[in-house]
This record gives sequence, structure tokens and C-alpha cells, in this order.
Amino acid sequence: MTTIDLNCDLGEGFGAWSMGEDDRLLEVVTSANVACGFHAGDPQIMLATCRRAAELGVAIGAHVAYPDLRGFGRRPVPTTPDELFADVVYQLGALRAAATAAGTRVGYVKPHGALYNVAVRDAAQADAVAGAVAAVDPNLAVLALPGSELLRAASDHDLLPVAETYADRAFQPDGTLVPRAQPGSVLHDVDEIAERVVRIATEGRVTAIDGSEIELEARSVCVHGDTPGAVMIAAQVRHALAAAGVELKPFA
Repeated sequence: MTTIDLNCDLGEGFGAWSMGEDDRLLEVVTSANVACGFHAGDPQIMLATCRRAAELGVAIGAHVAYPDLRGFGRRPVPTTPDELFADVVYQLGALRAAATAAGTRVGYVKPHGALYNVAVRDAAQADAVAGAVAAVDPNLAVLALPGSELLRAASDHDLLPVAETYADRAFQPDGTLVPRAQPGSVLHDVDEIAERVVRIATEGRVTAIDGSEIELEARSVCVHGDTPGAVMIAAQVRHALAAAGVELKPFA
């Protein structure tokens, strides 16, 4: 039976400010990318998210980012590889402590926003991220786009590289994500999203924004928690995958 993971960015509130419907999403997804305090999240939110994930049997990943609370981690921050190494170690350590206190563990790392986009193509930044992960726990997996510098770096550091795709984002002909600033970069039709994810899981193919067909194999599918209608999207994707005979289970 074909299996696939369904991941989502969660724990992205801060203090009295909340983001998304974490409790409802945790009932649908199989893996949670938990913010570690640099782009969002705080100690209480991290711990609460880990506790709820543990209750529901959802795998936990560290959603590490550049230090950019004001910009929600979506702005590139000039940083040296040594600085980035230390930042990732710090964030991963914080979430591992929260997970341990919640009776669970961190199984993987997935960069957020600008750091994700940079590490996908920049070898030095990718190596800093993967090196930090390996230094903290060589048994962790790294989640990123297929063919990316980040997955290559994960392999170089003897970490498990896991390719992912996005349920609600459009793709360019080369397989990269369409930048958010461009029209059509985020998809909103629930049925269209679900059908596309089923095709990725069962055929390993997807239609790019220009209408061309591209190969795209992934072990995990991401639904953005801050996308309007995220719960409905995630639920419909899960339902469609199950109806197609695809089993949903965490990779970590």
C-alpha cells in the first residue's frame, strides 16, 4: 500500500496572539512542524502544542527559522554559517526540551519561510542547517523539497533526507514553488488541491503553473496552517488520499 505523511506548520502564535486552528489541524495531520520561537511560538505555545500532538500520536518536527518575529520569518536575514548553525542548535534544543516534557520527542527538522527557501538553493546555508541538526541528534530526519541543496546536505551529514511537496502551493516548471508575490502562487479550491495531492501520491506527477507536467515524488505533503480554510483543506486531502487507498502515517 502507498503511504504518505501529512504535515502542517503549527504553534505559530506568540503570547496573546494566535495563528490558525492548531487543535483542529492536529486531529487531521500526521506530523506537526512546531515553531521554535524565532519566527513565532513561545515556551507556553511550544509545550502546549507538543502535549496535544503527543495525545493524538502526531509526530513532531522542529520548524526552525531566521530570527524574524516581526516578519514571521519570511524575510531573509543576513547571517554567517556559524551564526545559523548556532541558531538552529538553539531552536532545536528548546523544542526537544518541550517535547521531552510532554512525553514525546522531536523526529525531524524543517526550516520555515525564508530560511527554507534559501537553504533549498544555497549550499552553505543548507550545510549549516544540516550540520547543526547532526550535531544535536544524528537520528533526526530533514524535510525539504526534492532535489534541494538541503536534502543533499542532509545526506552528506548522514541524516535521513525526506522529500516533501505542498498541497496548497503552485509549482514552476522546474519543480520549485511559485513565489508568494506572484498571482496564483497559493491554491484555494479544496477539491482541486485534494485531487492534485492524490495524483502526486499515486502517480508522482503534478501540473505546473504554466500547464506543463512535471515529475514530483514526495514522502510528505504540507498544508500551511495559516492558509484560509486550512482545516477544510487538510481534512479533504486526508479523505481523498484514504479513498484512493493511500495510507497516512508519519515518516519519523
